[in-house]
Amino acid sequence: MQLLNTKFVTLFLVFILSATAKEKKHPLHVSTTEVNFNAKDKTLEVSCRIFTDDFESILSKLYKQKTDLSKPAMKTAMDELVKKYLTSHLQLKTNGKAVAMSYVGFEIDHEATNIYLEVEKISSVKSIEIDNNILYDLFDDQMSIVHVVKNGNRKSTKILYPDKKFIANF
Repeated sequence: MQLLNTKFVTLFLVFILSATAKEKKHPLHVSTTEVNFNAKDKTLEVSCRIFTDDFESILSKLYKQKTDLSKPAMKTAMDELVKKYLTSHLQLKTNGKAVAMSYVGFEIDHEATNIYLEVEKISSVKSIEIDNNILYDLFDDQMSIVHVVKNGNRKSTKILYPDKKFIANF
């Protein structure tokens, strides 16, 4: 009987701890953004990586609809939300002038969502200014890691809430 009680208590503790772990999410609130200047194609290739659970939370909260980035049946609707969110929370200036990003798409990679955008007709880059407030409307401890790459020359920084700007000069 003692063995049965011990097994029951152990099983109960495992269940409680696993439920608590699922509720707790990850303790780090971080996203990464990379901007690559492709001189051959005269484009800026932009990619963002955001924890999927956080990203779905903010999309659901802001746009008041069910979100599931991994569900193929919802892909078209999710593309619209992802595009709307990213283009309003990430802006770029090249050589001091604002540029419009075109949304390319997103994909799920394990626990993260990778989002791809592009800016066309960029003949040269002397500076890139990034205004990034991704997930700032969800977390006040959000960190954004930003990389800007031109001809293999990488400039990187860490932006901590409430700051949101980074300028890379080449």
